[in-house]
Amino acid sequence: MNQTFMKERKVLPLVLSMSLPMVISMAVNSLYNIVDSYFVAKLSEKAMTALALVYPVQNLINAIAIGFGIGINASVAFYLGAEDRERADQAASCGLFLNFIHGAALTVFSIAIMPLFLRTFSRDKEIIDMALAYADRAFAFSVVITLGISFEKIFQSVGNMKISMISMICGFVTNIILDPILIFGPGVFPAMGIAGAAYATGIGQIVTLAVYLLCLVVSPVPVKIGRKGLRMEKAVVGKLYGIGIPATLNMALPSLLISALNGILAGFSETYVLVLGVYYKLQTFIYLTANGIIQGIRPLVGYNYGAGEHERVEKIYRTTLGLTMGVMLAGTLLSWAVPQWLIGLFTANEQTVQIGVNALHIISLGFAASAVSVSCSGALEGLGKGTPSLMISLARYVVVIIPAALLFSRLAGARGVWYGFCFTELVTAVFSGFIYRKSV
Repeated sequence: MNQTFMKERKVLPLVLSMSLPMVISMAVNSLYNIVDSYFVAKLSEKAMTALALVYPVQNLINAIAIGFGIGINASVAFYLGAEDRERADQAASCGLFLNFIHGAALTVFSIAIMPLFLRTFSRDKEIIDMALAYADRAFAFSVVITLGISFEKIFQSVGNMKISMISMICGFVTNIILDPILIFGPGVFPAMGIAGAAYATGIGQIVTLAVYLLCLVVSPVPVKIGRKGLRMEKAVVGKLYGIGIPATLNMALPSLLISALNGILAGFSETYVLVLGVYYKLQTFIYLTANGIIQGIRPLVGYNYGAGEHERVEKIYRTTLGLTMGVMLAGTLLSWAVPQWLIGLFTANEQTVQIGVNALHIISLGFAASAVSVSCSGALEGLGKGTPSLMISLARYVVVIIPAALLFSRLAGARGVWYGFCFTELVTAVFSGFIYRKSV
């Protein structure tokens, strides 16, 4: 495949053509958790609470895999744009190997910390036992996750977004078929409960990785992945981690935020912890179109920046900002039009639904403003400027929102945490615009 189309086609059609497969991929990826949660919710509300407590560590594993994957994506795209094929090969090969190592380390670490982590947020033995039953099995697939995401980012870096979409769909279809079978055990199948949800997700991820490997054999990408490219050249590895570490922190910060907010909300009731867990599952789905657009433009930004097309990079950024703003306004409208239905997907408890509806109404007021932060951060990652992107995420997920949630919860109870979300998005939007302009 010739990558010159990334700097030759008109920007809007190019952004849309790159983003649409990624939007579909993001939708499918989001549905992994949505589907698991939907079927787990049929077991009990305690099972849903257990899933919500595992989510921060689960998100951390994905954050490390995706964050370093972004480093692979941006590095390969940059070197291809600069017509440095040898270093593009090195970035792909070394990145894949290093993310394998990350996955192995995450398997051991995440399983080891879970008992202590869970006891920090709950004293209910039944909830903790269910959470461990899910976590120990789900985290055993960490290497599969890191390898799958590495291949995803390599295919994306050369503009082949459709393979990502097809791979994700195959894995999701596997997951949605296996979920009810492994959780409830119809016919000859054993009922494994919440553990079955973990197995279904893991098998789906194996299928996704298998599709990438098959596609690599049938239709090789323009970069060569192999032992020859495994020379750990300082400049290449430095670029991978220079982009990958800030991107990983960007992705991991929501886990820190969720844990901090769980601590605040647990002081009021475990129902609020459940509502926050439900919101984050919905948020992933609501933000997926915006995030799909960002995934689509990262290789475009990196390639054009490497090729010296700076004016085109700015045009891609402005187009992205307009598209993501429209998407997030639609998310706000959806959150006000059918909030009962959205929250009701995960719980039948009327009191919990009402608390969730109230949370969704308040938090969604900041969705449109968040488009600025999302667009600026994504464009900066594509440019290889990981540190400014990290500064935006630190403001959005730590520096502003945690103190705001603490303060507002003192003034307005648990509802104050929801107000902290929209306040943070407004403040961070202004900060993001300033950081982006200063960095480019």
